[in-house]
Amino acid sequence: MVVTKPLALRARIILPVSQPAIEDGAVLVSRGRIAAVGRWRDLRHKAPACVHDLGDAIVLPGLVNAHCHLDYTDMAGAIPPPRSFLDWIEAIVALKAAWGYTDYAQSWLNGAKQLLHSGCTTVADIEAVPELLPEIWTATPLRVISFLELISVRRRQRPATLVWQATRMIHELPAGRSRAALSPHALYTTNPELLKFARRAAHRARWPLTMHVAESGLEFDMFQNGRGAMFNWLRKNGRDMDDCGTRSPVQQLAALKLLSPRFLAVHVNHLASGDARLLARASASVVHCPRSHAFFRHTPFPFTELHDARVNLCLGTDSLASIGKDNRRKPELDLFAELRAFAAQQPGLAPEEFLDLVTRNPAAALGERGRLGELTRRAQADLLVLRSKAALESAAETVVHTPPDLAGVMIAGEWAIEPSA
Repeated sequence: MVVTKPLALRARIILPVSQPAIEDGAVLVSRGRIAAVGRWRDLRHKAPACVHDLGDAIVLPGLVNAHCHLDYTDMAGAIPPPRSFLDWIEAIVALKAAWGYTDYAQSWLNGAKQLLHSGCTTVADIEAVPELLPEIWTATPLRVISFLELISVRRRQRPATLVWQATRMIHELPAGRSRAALSPHALYTTNPELLKFARRAAHRARWPLTMHVAESGLEFDMFQNGRGAMFNWLRKNGRDMDDCGTRSPVQQLAALKLLSPRFLAVHVNHLASGDARLLARASASVVHCPRSHAFFRHTPFPFTELHDARVNLCLGTDSLASIGKDNRRKPELDLFAELRAFAAQQPGLAPEEFLDLVTRNPAAALGERGRLGELTRRAQADLLVLRSKAALESAAETVVHTPPDLAGVMIAGEWAIEPSA
């Protein structure tokens, strides 16, 4: 249902994230944005004629997924947990080679549907098949930031040409709810020249920029020490290895001037001394994907070091090609499931801080601070309705630790999933 008139949503609990939970609260929506948030008794005099009383429910911001690969959704369960990260790379390359346009399109759509039905309203998606755009955007109500993937291992094409082609495509895409930006895949699949051109293009256009960073110990060893299985494998495949052996991956990014407030470093499972401070000093963001991390059996995520350095931390789902089965069932994209998995590993955080990882923090990382990830005046009216009888004081804890009973999803003031009467 398209909401064409101002609307008041009343619920037993409003969880704005940007302020404490509100009992018997309301959210006023007008022209796709939030006009007011507060107690019903304080807002009822200015509420529009259309009032939707949601009853026993918690209303909170739509979740923001800071890292996903929608293209690979239908690869769920296709790759068993690998012996090494290189084994997984070879397996997914083989899978991708067997797919065509239709396979990727259907996989993307299935992933978008899974995200929507699990409470995600915005997704930072790595797009390996840019031919899908912009048609695929029109098939979902989600806000999608499609980061066009850039890979240059053997330099068959000049890095400047690769970046220019991707940038031209982005500028030719229609303006709307969804948009695009650039994603050099990783340090090991690119080279300093490509990264230089990508940084310049992103800076000129004020785009966010995202990369996989220090995901595996093999990558860390390759750059820090100039050795190891990944180093040898890539050298055999024609990669110029002159950028290896002197710095950690994070230090390499800093040297190339990629770290900035608009940079999203995905994974960052391995840090050298001082890396967390480098990320914090640049106001860069780090995206952790808990279930993918478990699938690869990586060493523990350096949460405490990053958190203590005050790095902006976010959660993402990654792809279903790198999430294990759940009791023999294929996994689905679910940011609430990622939140519960992370909370189980880090019990010391307050519930409100956990919620920031999937709302305000990723919104800030994507340049949408104050517009997404919170219920506040002038923010986009992207919100969730969860059926719940939780007490006010335990509302945030319930959202973090309990699988949600999702009753409704609103994006830009329109019901993507309309609550039942």
